[in-house]
Amino acid sequence: MAEQTQTCIVLNDVTVVSQDIEPCGDPRICLVGSLADDAETVEAAKKFNVPVVTSETGEEYVSDSAFCTYFVLSDFESPVFEELDKAGVRLLGKPALIELSGNGVLTYTRRPVFCHVMKDAILVFTGFRKKNEVCRLLKLVHYMGGSVKNEIIDTVTHLLAYSSTGEKYQYANTFNIPIMSEDWVHAAWAHRDEVGARATTDTMAKYKLKVFQNLRIVLVGFQEEDQSQMEDLVTQNGGFNTTLEDQQATHVVLEDQTVTEKPPDCPPKAHVVKAEWFWTSIQMEAPPSETLHLFEELNASMLSPRQMFSSPSTPGSRSRRRKRLRETVQHLAQDDSSSALPSAPASSKRRSSAGDLAFLSADGSFLDDTASTPNRLAPPSGSSEQIPLSPPPVDLRQLSARQRVFHELVKTECNYVSILDAIEKVIKVPLENNSQSGGPMLDSQELRYIFGNLPPIHTVHTRMRDDLLHLAHNWTPDASIGEIILKYSTELEKAYPPFINFFENMKEMLQKISSERPRFHAFLKIAQNKPECGRQSLQELLIRPVQRLPSMSLLIGDILKHTEKTSPDHVALEQALDKIKSVMTFINDDKRKTEAKLKLFEIHNDIEMCPPNLVASHRMHMSKVDVTELSDSCSGRGDTLTLFLFNDVLEICKKKSKYNSIKSPSRANLHALKSIKTYKHLEMMNLAHIKRIVDIRETEDCHNVFALIIRSNQELKERLFTFTLIQDDITKSTFLKTLCRTVANIACRNDVENFLVSMDPHHLDIETSDVSLTNALSKALKFATRTGRKVSRAFSFNKSPSKLKRAVSTVMSPFGTLPQQSSMRGATSVNNLADLSLSGTPPTGGFAHPMATPTSRRRTLKNAH
Repeated sequence: MAEQTQTCIVLNDVTVVSQDIEPCGDPRICLVGSLADDAETVEAAKKFNVPVVTSETGEEYVSDSAFCTYFVLSDFESPVFEELDKAGVRLLGKPALIELSGNGVLTYTRRPVFCHVMKDAILVFTGFRKKNEVCRLLKLVHYMGGSVKNEIIDTVTHLLAYSSTGEKYQYANTFNIPIMSEDWVHAAWAHRDEVGARATTDTMAKYKLKVFQNLRIVLVGFQEEDQSQMEDLVTQNGGFNTTLEDQQATHVVLEDQTVTEKPPDCPPKAHVVKAEWFWTSIQMEAPPSETLHLFEELNASMLSPRQMFSSPSTPGSRSRRRKRLRETVQHLAQDDSSSALPSAPASSKRRSSAGDLAFLSADGSFLDDTASTPNRLAPPSGSSEQIPLSPPPVDLRQLSARQRVFHELVKTECNYVSILDAIEKVIKVPLENNSQSGGPMLDSQELRYIFGNLPPIHTVHTRMRDDLLHLAHNWTPDASIGEIILKYSTELEKAYPPFINFFENMKEMLQKISSERPRFHAFLKIAQNKPECGRQSLQELLIRPVQRLPSMSLLIGDILKHTEKTSPDHVALEQALDKIKSVMTFINDDKRKTEAKLKLFEIHNDIEMCPPNLVASHRMHMSKVDVTELSDSCSGRGDTLTLFLFNDVLEICKKKSKYNSIKSPSRANLHALKSIKTYKHLEMMNLAHIKRIVDIRETEDCHNVFALIIRSNQELKERLFTFTLIQDDITKSTFLKTLCRTVANIACRNDVENFLVSMDPHHLDIETSDVSLTNALSKALKFATRTGRKVSRAFSFNKSPSKLKRAVSTVMSPFGTLPQQSSMRGATSVNNLADLSLSGTPPTGGFAHPMATPTSRRRTLKNAH
């Protein structure tokens, strides 16, 4: 391509910038076709103070050499444009003319310019194979004011790539040059008529090349769950899942934990890489160089030297590999004889391929040249000797039983601290790096929720490990192990509860974030494969603090068994064991309290119209049962209720139907259905107001029935609540014992048994047939009542609903209504229930239970008289 020249001249007070061609006569603007009647275009053309002519096709002005004519068209895809383009004239689009009129500079080049959507954009194409497709993209870029180069140079602004592979792709990815798909060009061309539109705005970022764009990937050796997840990620990121039979496959990804040999039928042009390449691609949102993750590198150490050097490669590669291997062996030998780190050989040459430029760490930065973690402890005060960060090498057969168990304690403590180090350095610190490629994967609140309670545990165990190692390397028969444990027992008691209390919530949050964010999931997969993590997932590593204290308790107990009672360490070990157990007990109690507090908030949020004072600092959830009401004291006979028992109150709620308030199964209603509350508040009862708990004895037709006798200081008469337990996961006796014990605690009494009285069903005039039919008849009554309301609304009845309701109640309900006087007498007789004896003798004054039939009510009232 000839070198472009640019000349700036002034013709008739108009600045004209000429590129690639020599200037001709005076400038003139020709408005072609419909633009002659376009007021905006005419006004823009007049701003240049040059002659403006109009024409249907512009052909009559093509051969006029007296003027340098600029032809302005409304469309670059019409036959008129094609004819003028063949003539080699200067062509502009309406948007380009309007933008040029803003500064009065008339720019022209050898190429037609319709708009300036890609103004100042310099592109390089890579990966395209179809000539007609490349020509089309090239024309569009030029029409929008952009330019295209053959190679990547300093001025290149974008790389237009067909797929996520190749040296140009790796170079652009390494130096943060935006890599765009061909859809970006087409999307920019769609905005060609918008004056001022630019393809470099943030709105165009969605057209960046996807991670696996047009790559054909084969996954081999993965578990079914991982295979399905990885196939979905390939599809979501623009790739195609294929098989080994596909000769056009670009990558074969092998699970290097299960696959030990390269499949013999791999496609010849495919890159055979480890699973780490896949997850690094997802995390960094761009595939790294395949040379960094080749599968052969994993098994190189297991091959013989002949096999290592006889792999197919380019000429001369064998000698280069031998040279690098020899240099590596020499440096390893130097490292064994000296603790200093080996320096790079002076004769080593730097490879210059674009793939090597992408030799980055997992967070996208160049590998740090920092010293490794020291492998020795700082010497104790007053000593110059350094203690290694590992137990001393010993022959267990020559050690005493006490010393062997102590050696196991030190070894497990070192392993435990190593796990905490791995969580800190391999996972936590990289996640806290705000400059990581692709932006932060977790925000500060999520990081604090997952890792915030771990540093205190890490700190105390690191110090404990150091003291145990110092004792192991300076062992004496009278060494005191218990004093070291006692030294850190208080810190252990403070460090562990916050972590263990919220461990389950943290685990659920970790699973949720991992399933919703592919980059974070990929980061965890990469970390899992690192040697520091021992092939364990983050969840498996985070459960270690939960297991550590019980493990320590067992080891300390074994040391105590092998320590003579006359030893000075025996008392210290006993105290240390008691302290560890007390710490575990404290943690368990604190965990239960925390879970109870969280349960309290969950219950409050799931109850409609729940009193705000249900949530209190002293209140804890004790139990929950589902019951059917047999009385009319709360909601109504046959209603399904839920009793939430707390340490001082009993919350009575009615279970709501999810379909009562939402009639239409529309998408909006289904969304509202998910947020609907499960319960509706009926009454919050103070446990101090419960005077008696009645256990109704089991009969052939009466099961799981119990009653509560309630009387508050403000009430003149007692109330009777009767329920039947309807759930199977908790027995009636268990719930009643818990309720009695809780009521006794409120009353500050030890005679728990005095709050519970057993009675037969007939003592309260409970008909067993009523119990069995209550639920079914109540549902039928409610259905009939609702049906009557619907019919009345449909036919615009005025007073029929109430009459219909009374009629249905009379016909369908077996429970008749007593006169007002009898009902009052029955209510008055309830006052004697608080005086029930433990023998279960029925009250002398008689009592008409709300569930009793009219006949039994009258019989009871007659006996009372």
